[in-house]
Amino acid sequence: MTEAKSGDTVRVHYTGTLADGSIFDTSMDRDPLQFTIGEEQIIPAFERAVVGMNPGESKTIMIPSGEAYGPHQEEMVLVVERDQFPPDLKPEVGQQLQMRRGDEHTIVVRVTEVSESDVTLDANHPLAGKDLTFDLQLVDIV
Repeated sequence: MTEAKSGDTVRVHYTGTLADGSIFDTSMDRDPLQFTIGEEQIIPAFERAVVGMNPGESKTIMIPSGEAYGPHQEEMVLVVERDQFPPDLKPEVGQQLQMRRGDEHTIVVRVTEVSESDVTLDANHPLAGKDLTFDLQLVDIV
């Protein structure tokens, strides 16, 4: 049987869970994830786990936060006064917004807290600081 190796395009079904067992993403209700091993399109540790697998094979891997989306960085959390927002924008916890940095680049931030006077924005990836567990199944090598 052919094992997945660098340069192969593969299709993988996966379910990702957090330490508490909650599912943060799964491909089981849609098409498998397709990527080319070695092109760094996904988390490198996820990619490495597929190397050596045969079609139909399954495994479970744990990726520590440092090898996934990195640690949660407090310097990427910003508290902004509500009057800095357009009057028609009603920020809500969980909402994603685009914010322009001083160098004209746009970044995506999540609203994590709203008070009468302030809105807390977090530019960290939502999975930053979290260890991730993936149940993987190599569907095929295309």
